[in-house]
Amino acid sequence: MSLDKSGSILSFGWEEWVALPQLGLPAIQAKVDTGAKTSALHAYDIEVFGASAKPKVRFMVHPVPGREDIVFACSAEIKDRRDVTSSNGESENRYVIETNLLVNGHRWPIEITLSNRATMSNRMLLGRQALKDHISIVATERFLQPELSYDVYHSKRVRETAPERALRVAVLSREDNYSTRRLVEEGEKRGHVVEVIDTTRCYMALNALAPEVHYDGKRLARYDAVIPRIGASITSYGTAVVRQFETIGTFCVNSSQGITASRDKLHAHQLMARHKIGMPNTAFAASPKDTNSIVGLVGTAPLIVKLLESTQGKGVVLAETKKAAESVIDAFRGLKANFLVQNFVKEAAGEDIRCFVIGGKVVASMRRTGAEGDFRSNLHRGGTAEAVRISKAERDVVLRATKAFGLHMAGVDLLRASDGPKVLEVNSSPGLEGIEGASGKNIAGTLYEMIEARVRPAPVRKRGKAAGKSAG
Repeated sequence: MSLDKSGSILSFGWEEWVALPQLGLPAIQAKVDTGAKTSALHAYDIEVFGASAKPKVRFMVHPVPGREDIVFACSAEIKDRRDVTSSNGESENRYVIETNLLVNGHRWPIEITLSNRATMSNRMLLGRQALKDHISIVATERFLQPELSYDVYHSKRVRETAPERALRVAVLSREDNYSTRRLVEEGEKRGHVVEVIDTTRCYMALNALAPEVHYDGKRLARYDAVIPRIGASITSYGTAVVRQFETIGTFCVNSSQGITASRDKLHAHQLMARHKIGMPNTAFAASPKDTNSIVGLVGTAPLIVKLLESTQGKGVVLAETKKAAESVIDAFRGLKANFLVQNFVKEAAGEDIRCFVIGGKVVASMRRTGAEGDFRSNLHRGGTAEAVRISKAERDVVLRATKAFGLHMAGVDLLRASDGPKVLEVNSSPGLEGIEGASGKNIAGTLYEMIEARVRPAPVRKRGKAAGKSAG
């Protein structure tokens, strides 16, 4: 209900409880000051983002005095920027936004300037421009309208009622490919600002008080989320950059730890073995004397010999006989290359299944078939793909594998063996082109739905005695 529609008069004391629903702030104590023209809201880490024709501002708010652990990220379109003189005579150039004020079921738009009010007892000041004709001021009273409570910040309601807002998202990528373009396109379609960051041009300031990520000579802004698409050739440095964003507190779609584990094939297979996830029999050894033993551990020929650093089917060899396997192993050892030996799942017949997982759900699956005469099914090597339904057992093993690596987004490749599904690989930077084309689904959109849900505010645990209904 709007203020004008009700036609009733509201009485305000010199201090009142208000809400700013469009900013996701359900309870704030505001000082009513008819001597001030414009209203003000406590804000810090204020940063402009978006197109210059219609810029937005992102800022952080501590809505509860004395509780710096209760933090909200807010964003809004910039309406103006103006000089404001405070009561102590200091002038400050502030961003001005417009948002709805909610009091006792009445709601109306007001202008708010953004300023750091950390030293003030009230996180908000209501100036006379916000006080419409339907409001009478009783300067000797306070809390004439229904009192709210800071307890709302400790409840699920704070997440459930949080508004949709424009996010600032970084895609860590060095390539202008389909996946990167789709992430930008879909994010912008949903009203977010998406920036593509070349991972190798990032560098890091390491200190305990203010860890930062810098890019081309400037400190990178605070992002609401980071989507890492780290190339295999820069895994070590790329995961260090992701780790720095994690240190800052940015939500990263995939963690540095998960990316690292998925890229190291030996580590990945050990992790799957620890979680009892079905996979082809696999063996690894460093000593050239162990060639016969390593082949014996895996099984009879044909065998797969796979470089630990292999990607997109490169560095993967099918050895039809035991003699051929020993020759390939000796050749790889002569190159001082690290590799795995696996048994070849004949019944898969050159096919595998790529399952795409987002936020703990399998959102799409496709069957990939290798090109004529090629046992590898990678689309980059001429393979074809079509949508496929997976069984409950396959779904379960895919989700268990994704959980084992701690990934929010993954492409899990598996084979249909006679004794159940076998996980070949867990990919932490799966491409979107093949899966979107085969399934006809908007996978990029599903990813943003997960990001939007994850960055919504979470209830904060109470500390000691709960805050009272008023701060006094």
